[in-house]
Amino acid sequence: MSGDVHGSTDYSSTDDDGTVHDRVLHDSALHDSALQDKALGAFAGLALGDALGMPTQSMSPREIAEDYGDLDGLAAAGPRQRIAAGMPAGSVTDDTEQAVLLAELLIEHDGHLPADELARRLLSWERDMIAKDSLDLLGPSTKAALQRLQDGEDPATTGQGGSTNGAAMRVTPVGIAVPFEPRTPFLDAVQDSARITHNSSLGLAAAAAVGAAVSAAIDGATAAEAVAIGADYADLAECRAHWAAGGRIGPRVRWAAALLQGADPADHARLLIDLVGTSVAAQESVVAALALAAAATDPWTALRTAARAGGDTDTVAAMAGAVLGAVHGTAAWPADALAAVQDRNGLDLASLCTGLLAVRERHRI
Repeated sequence: MSGDVHGSTDYSSTDDDGTVHDRVLHDSALHDSALQDKALGAFAGLALGDALGMPTQSMSPREIAEDYGDLDGLAAAGPRQRIAAGMPAGSVTDDTEQAVLLAELLIEHDGHLPADELARRLLSWERDMIAKDSLDLLGPSTKAALQRLQDGEDPATTGQGGSTNGAAMRVTPVGIAVPFEPRTPFLDAVQDSARITHNSSLGLAAAAAVGAAVSAAIDGATAAEAVAIGADYADLAECRAHWAAGGRIGPRVRWAAALLQGADPADHARLLIDLVGTSVAAQESVVAALALAAAATDPWTALRTAARAGGDTDTVAAMAGAVLGAVHGTAAWPADALAAVQDRNGLDLASLCTGLLAVRERHRI
């Protein structure tokens, strides 16, 4: 990787006046500050991408252009937005809300994710959405899996049919809380977050790809390096889960990243629409998000591209934002937009990131 915020410093001083100790404290403080900024950048990027894509989700590129133009900032849901009908500018959707739910669970259980408690909270979240007359409910894979769980099926098998992007959209807190190396503990954590709903080769590989890219970026990887690591982890993860038909996540991420990296950024949206796809299928939306992140020359522009591309715009933008935020930190995002999203949704992302990073440090021991 091009940078390593965890690299050790060779201290040669043997003074007894505290000089070395002071330097260690100084470097430790810088290290902690850098990690916090990258973690917050990741969670903020997820929330911002989600809010930016909220008014355009499930719409066609043509409808988006007609209703929102260039979409150069946060916008309220327009007249043709059905899922998020009536939602004001800056509102987040299930992508951010389920990620917050997962983050809280990781912090409360010191990095562990009890399947029964995760299922209970997901079902409770949906009941709250229904009570609010919201159409922003659980996705098809998650809904089917949780129904099977309620019917008494073993949590080890309920998620075998889940091949959409639901586990990948909420996995960012795992990427913040768990180092991507060593591999086995990281993959265990990702699978714990996905097992009950997306324990298929496609669903799990997609979650591992996004989670590993975020985790690697927090440890100093560039966007291209992080996405390449994510593709490798997708290859490893798919072998752990029930096989599902569809283009494999790892190879498709490598192909799409190279495709966009070799293209004019002005052509990225067309390539996503024509060749990659932006549906809820993991092998489309997750691949699109990681390819955008790998090829991005400007993080905010990349999120706007995702939000205008049609399909599952909020999720594509959220996942791309998580990776790019982990690479660049909070400086990647417009401060006014981030403040608006946190205020609108009552989010305290900094506190969540502090808790997740405390878990990460314990995982390193």
